[in-house]
Formats: sequence, structure tokens, C-alpha cells
Amino acid sequence: MTSDAGTGGRSIALIGAPIEVGTSEPGALMGPAALRTAGLVRTLSDLGHAVVDRGDIVPDGPGEARGLPAVAAWTRALSRAVETSLDSGFLPLAAGGDHSLSLGSVDGAMRHCTREGRPLFVLWLDAHADFNTPETSPSGNVHGMPLAALCGEPGFPSLFTEPAPAPLPPANVHLFGLRSIDAGERALVTARKVGVTDMRTIDEFGVVAPLRRVLDRVTRDGAHLHVSLDVDFLDPSIAPGVGTTVPGGATFREAHLIMEMLHDSGLVRSLDVVELNPFLDDRGRSARVLVELVASLFGRRILDRPTPPIEAVSSEPAGRS
Repeated sequence: MTSDAGTGGRSIALIGAPIEVGTSEPGALMGPAALRTAGLVRTLSDLGHAVVDRGDIVPDGPGEARGLPAVAAWTRALSRAVETSLDSGFLPLAAGGDHSLSLGSVDGAMRHCTREGRPLFVLWLDAHADFNTPETSPSGNVHGMPLAALCGEPGFPSLFTEPAPAPLPPANVHLFGLRSIDAGERALVTARKVGVTDMRTIDEFGVVAPLRRVLDRVTRDGAHLHVSLDVDFLDPSIAPGVGTTVPGGATFREAHLIMEMLHDSGLVRSLDVVELNPFLDDRGRSARVLVELVASLFGRRILDRPTPPIEAVSSEPAGRS
């Protein structure tokens, strides 16, 4: 369990993951530096958290230029860093970097949870499902495949250090904010019964009721909650610094409300912030927005208010799943 720091603060391990081998768009490797420059460490420290910046990981071995072997080298290094942080009582915050980094961060969390005897649940805040396989992917970019690999879909070489933990159950994944999905991965997501709250559901019912149902499930199962926040979850008018922009994303207030609810739940045990591409950004705008969102997740608020019990689920209509 994550240790506290000071009065109500948390011990956070910032792990830079300058990975762009999973995408064809250069620039994501500058993401960790941009988040640091935007004041991520200072902001979390000002909120009363003890932040240890572990620097940037380096891939195992000599490393490959691209493709699955290159992703595997980064995956193993990041998995070790995340697992070690969790074992030491820290909440790991992996700052990236393209979304293939989640292969490492989720694998590290899974190894920790296996030893603890606790299930792992992944909340995927993303415009995309990232459930492609090498066979279904139109682009072949690995940053669109991490969930499929983590859930044990065939077609992937050995990405993880052996012995690897059991695959992540697809039912323990929830895609939140989905608005772009390829035909092949749509079939997989449906067949595997992955949880989905798409933007149509959010348009109809807002973010509160669907997210409360997710958090209620995590609470009921006593699960470790891993949150993976992709910049493209946000509407590109708010955060343009990403290589895979999709119009119609979450608004500024919707995103902050989600972060505030996650903080109030007290369930988040590990976090990714991914796909920030400063080369495509507008004077650091996206990096600053991400730092503000992370601050909301770790307790920044306008006014203190009572926290309703997580079991008090709204009676509004259910989101899609």
C-alpha cells in the first residue's frame, strides 16, 4: 500500500519514460522533460506530497531502433522500476512517452499485485481502445496495442521478463472517453467484454455516474487501480500536443472532475501520463494542462467539501459496457 508523506501526503516516485519506439510520430521522447519543465514535481510537492524524481529509465540491453523488440527492452526496464517503487511504498507516476510504455507500468503493477494477492484494475482514459494486435492494426504502431498484449491476445513475442504474471483479465479494463476504434479491435473489445464508457455515453449522462460505477467495482473487489491518462483523451482544442488528435474529446472541466473524483475515491495506486509530444504543442500548453490535471488527481481543489461514500452510486441510466 502506498505510504503517506507528511500530513495526508503521499510518497510519489516520478519515473521518466522517454519512449517513442511504439509510434511513427517523433517527439514523444521529450514528454518527460516537458512535464518536469511545466512544474510537475514542484506542483505535487506544494500539495504536501513527497516526490522522488527517479530520472529517466533506459531500455534493457543494447536496444533496437523500432518495433516489438525495442518495445520489449523498454517494457522490462519500466516494469522493474514500477514494481520496485510499489514494493517500497511509493505511488509510481510514469511520465511519457508513447502509450506502449503502459506495457511496462501495468506489468510492474501486476507483478506487485500478484505477490500482494490483490486484483488489478486499469482505467484507460483515451480516445482510442489500444486493443489492436499485429494482425488487426492498420498502422503496425505498438502504441495502439498495449492492452491487447497485456490481456494475453496472441501474436506478440515475449515482451515481459519471465516468469510473466498471468494476463490481465479484459473485464478488469475500462475504456473511458473512447471515440476512435478500428474494426478489428472493436471486434476484440466486444468479444472480450472490456468495459467501455464512450463519448456518446458521456455526452448523454456526463462523467459522474459512469465513473462512480467503475470506482464502485474497484472498491467492491479491493483492487489496485492503475490509471493511464493519454493526452488525446482531451479535446485537441485544450491539449494539441499529441500525434493522434481526435476531435470531440473531454472538456477541461470534465477532465478535472474525473481527476477530482479519482482523488476523492482514494483508490489510485499507480499512474501513467502518456503521449505528450512537445514538438507538436503550442508553447507548452498541453504539458501545463496535464500538470494541472495530475494536481487535481493528487488533491488540488477550490474548496474542501465532504466526500460522499463511493457506494452511493447515482441512479442515472447506466453507461455502455
